[in-house]
Amino acid sequence: MRRGKRVLVDVGPLRVQEFRRLWAAGIVTALGAQLTAVVVPLQIYEFSGSSACVGLAGLVGLAPMAAAALWGGALADVRDRRRVLLTTTTGIGVTSLLLWAQAWTHLRSVGVLLVLVGAQQALFGANSTVSRAVTPRLVRPGLLPAANALQSVVLLSAGIAGPLLAGGLLPVVGSGTLYLADAVAVCATVWAVWRLPTLPAVGGGRRPQDPVIRQITDGVRFVTRHQILLTVYLSDFAALSLGLPTALFPQLAARTFHPSDIGVLYAAVSAGGVLAGLFSGAFTRVRRHGVAVAVSVGVWGLAVAGFGSARSLAAAVAWLLPAGGALLALGVFRKTVLQTAVPDGMRGRLQGIDTVVAVGGPRLGDLLHGTVGAALGVTWTVTGGGVLTVVAAIALLLFFPGFRRHRAPAEGEQEALGSRSSACPRPRQRSG
Repeated sequence: MRRGKRVLVDVGPLRVQEFRRLWAAGIVTALGAQLTAVVVPLQIYEFSGSSACVGLAGLVGLAPMAAAALWGGALADVRDRRRVLLTTTTGIGVTSLLLWAQAWTHLRSVGVLLVLVGAQQALFGANSTVSRAVTPRLVRPGLLPAANALQSVVLLSAGIAGPLLAGGLLPVVGSGTLYLADAVAVCATVWAVWRLPTLPAVGGGRRPQDPVIRQITDGVRFVTRHQILLTVYLSDFAALSLGLPTALFPQLAARTFHPSDIGVLYAAVSAGGVLAGLFSGAFTRVRRHGVAVAVSVGVWGLAVAGFGSARSLAAAVAWLLPAGGALLALGVFRKTVLQTAVPDGMRGRLQGIDTVVAVGGPRLGDLLHGTVGAALGVTWTVTGGGVLTVVAAIALLLFFPGFRRHRAPAEGEQEALGSRSSACPRPRQRSG
């Protein structure tokens, strides 16, 4: 029985009341966000009749999200993180209300939608960055892998259930009501953030008056000076740019499987992540975080390479499930390293850089897979990308000894690169 508990997801972080409220509210808010994610491209296509305009929506949101992530990270290092999180969360809800308003007025147009999408993506970039910098102030370092796994399970589960729910509700209630539902769902997280204690900036050596560009530059310099941080970013970027074949899913569904199977391909990756999250107790207690990141990248690459050779839907799903699990594990350990191996006064900026890498990697991966796939064919591209990902994981272990040796801080110890006096006060932890 005890062994079973060690394999199942570690719910220890949920004993911390502040984290538990945020996590529970996140279930509602993430589900609502998926409603908007489904309705926006449908509305754009309805207005324009062009798939190119639908693709433009993703591009429009990329630059604002990346810029706001860096800005939000810098702000989180000099301001009260609770206040910044509350402001950005409320802003996301307001943009959902504006999307609801345009759905029922004469302002219905592609241009208005793109402006609102860009604004919401910017707010989301800042919000997600600050949120990840808040988590280490709520739970102790030993529980961070479990906390990250719990949050990832929520996001992945919403990614499966949200589109299904939107597809069932859209013909009945219309797009405007789904936007309104998203705005209402955001209120759950606004309430949870409102109940947080104040989380003032600690350390970092910067004042709010310092230029944001200077603060961001300091964050980039900090990364380049510390091998473990630079290698973690490289690991994630290699996995998402070399080994993420989602741009080829439509072609695979049309030529190798059946057009209707495309939804299964997308869902299989998320389902694998959810399954891995439910049994994350098997790996969240691992302390060699550098090796864990590399192994996750390697398993992801192997599974993608196997998927490239699949000739039946069952075989494809059999490979995509462990791929999704490896991707979840990679995210858990990447976030944990960035939360534990830096001073609190640098966490916001490091999380901002992480958001840019996490957003940019898949975009570059789509471009690479689409271009190479057109030249070499789907099988060679997907399998080759997986093999290159495995090679990258091995190379990072071989050529970066600091990465290979990196371990999680011992219980009660806060490991901070470049600072041993950066331990931050935590809000009073209440159980129950």
